Amino acid sequence: MTRRALPAFLFLAACSRPPEPLPRYQTIPGFTLTAEDGRAFASERELRGKVWVADFFYTTCNGPCPRMSRLMKTVAGATNGLPNVRYVSFTVDPEHDTPPQLAAYARRYAANTRRWSFLTGPREQLHALKREAFTLGDVDGSLNHSTRFVLVDARGVVRGFYGTADDGDVPKLIADIQQLASEPAP
Repeated sequence: MTRRALPAFLFLAACSRPPEPLPRYQTIPGFTLTAEDGRAFASERELRGKVWVADFFYTTCNGPCPRMSRLMKTVAGATNGLPNVRYVSFTVDPEHDTPPQLAAYARRYAANTRRWSFLTGPREQLHALKREAFTLGDVDGSLNHSTRFVLVDARGVVRGFYGTADDGDVPKLIADIQQLASEPAP
C-alpha cells in the first residue's frame, strides 16, 4: 500500500467500525391484549424475534398524541424495508378506546396494521405494563402518559427511550432500529 493510500484506508476503516452496542434495560414480560381488529394480540406470537417500538397514547388526545402518531408513521415508513420490525401503540384510555375506536384511529394515520398494532385491554394490565414493564408511569384514568418511544429488541429487552417533543430523536431511533434489525435473530 502506498503512503498516499494509507491515510484513506485508515479513514475508511475507522468509518466502517461497528456501532457501539445499545444499552440494555429491563425485559418486557409476555402479554395478551386486544388489537384494533378485535383479535387477541399475544406478544409471544406477534413480537417474538422482532424489533419493535412502543408508545402510549389515547385516541381522543388533543395534546401530544397526534404528533407522536405522525412521528411513529414517519419511523415506520423509514424502516419499511425491514421485515422484522413492528410498532405497538398501547392506549391509556381503555374504557373509551375500544377496538373500533382504535381501528378508526389507525385509518386516520394510514397505519399498516400488519406492522403497527393498536392495543387495548383491562386497565390493570395496561397499568402493569406501563408502570412496571416500560417504567413510564401509570394508567390511572388521568390520561397522563409518557411521550417517549421505547425500542425493544428481538429478545424483548428495552434498548432505548426516545423523546417525541421535537424531531431530534427520530434519526437516532431509526438508526438504532436498523442496528438492532441487522443483529442475528435470537
